[in-house]
Amino acid sequence: MTFSERDGSGAIGPHGDVTISVRDLVVGFGDKLVMKGLDLDVYRGEVLGFVGGSGQGKSVLTRAILGLVPTRGGSIRIFGKNRDSLPPAERRALEQRWGVLFQNGALFSGLTVKQNIQMPMRETRDLSPRLMDELAMLKIELVGLKPDAADKFPSELSGGMVKRAALARALALDPELVFLDEPTSGLDPIGAAEFDELIATLQKTLGLTVFMVTHDLDSLYSICDRVAALAEGKVIAAGPLETLLQSDHPWLKAYFHGVRGGRLAATIPD
Repeated sequence: MTFSERDGSGAIGPHGDVTISVRDLVVGFGDKLVMKGLDLDVYRGEVLGFVGGSGQGKSVLTRAILGLVPTRGGSIRIFGKNRDSLPPAERRALEQRWGVLFQNGALFSGLTVKQNIQMPMRETRDLSPRLMDELAMLKIELVGLKPDAADKFPSELSGGMVKRAALARALALDPELVFLDEPTSGLDPIGAAEFDELIATLQKTLGLTVFMVTHDLDSLYSICDRVAALAEGKVIAAGPLETLLQSDHPWLKAYFHGVRGGRLAATIPD
């Protein structure tokens, strides 16, 4: 499919503006290719769930889009711009338009929650300590943490609190786009459902575009507008969950109609 440019803000696809456009992406390590000509679009204002088998490269794709993993071919356009062709200053400005929640939170263990949230501000903004304190407390409240969490270290937090603190840091610069890498992993079912609800609420309230790598079938069902599936180095299907449930691809059938996925599929009307 060919997309046209509009005002430099991105391409226009069948579902609206394209925030992320990946074309013919090739990524490898040594002799092993992980991405083999992968194509993917993420549309503005949607929650895209990205699934795939363990070791297939879901997190590698996320890091490639973020510029943390070198690519061997293809193109990645974010907000209509090819990140790799931008001058350093423009690239840094582009990177400040997104936030990232890494697997397991990846908080700095020697910093408090407030200091973790302030780290992106210190690196990119010229703000007074008082204003940074106020902004950090606002983000803490935004993700549903109590004010006293601000001065706690990651080791003093529960798993759910770590996730919320990491999400607050991802939102520190008021991004338009958020990457979530396995956001509900390690959480109990109640905690995972609450975190899904938080993501959905923030997405609607802040108008975020969300790229979410996940294994959580409940998350796919409850908050994702579309789902994209990775196998054999390519996106083998992308669309509403109902569309993927009808696919005859062996991996998709095993994933969605296996012992665990079958219960989910049974709840979705034909």
